[in-house]
Amino acid sequence: MSNLPSQPLRVADLSTNKPTRFELIPDEASLRAIADELGLLGLRKLRFKGEVAASGKRDWVLKAQLGATVTQPCVVTLAPVTTRLEEPTERRFVADLPEQDGDAGSEDGVEMHEDDSLETLGSHIDPAAVMIEALSLALPLYPRADGAEMAETNFTEPGKAAMTDEDTKPFAGLAALRDQLGQKGED
Repeated sequence: MSNLPSQPLRVADLSTNKPTRFELIPDEASLRAIADELGLLGLRKLRFKGEVAASGKRDWVLKAQLGATVTQPCVVTLAPVTTRLEEPTERRFVADLPEQDGDAGSEDGVEMHEDDSLETLGSHIDPAAVMIEALSLALPLYPRADGAEMAETNFTEPGKAAMTDEDTKPFAGLAALRDQLGQKGED
């Protein structure tokens, strides 16, 4: 996200006695850049307001409220779907990230901490980066336009009966077995 205007807060300049407040309201060019980065059809009314405060001797907590109106394509029809998002956000920047219990590392070499609000404290805290990450996580995974439904489509080999959605239900096989047993009992 290097093309977006950012004003990282230098940790050494932050007051340990009172919170440092911030409010981010990106301009139109930044909104377009964020929308492009996240694959959105549109983004408006993005606002990220909060504060960074000391937590203990060396750690910091960022608490903020994210507000945005996003437009995404419907997963069924590709029609634009507009959603209003209001999400509280919290990140804890810690000088010494606690060790993870269990395996020393995962297969890909990247350890994921159980608490997803924890971040390693660096020399700066970037509210803009936290805003974009929070927006990305708050987006609906499968936006649907009103009334959009998946049509049932059946595929099978010629001459065979196609499997329907009803056939995939857990007890559909048991119902067929019951029907077969009922026919044998009648014979």
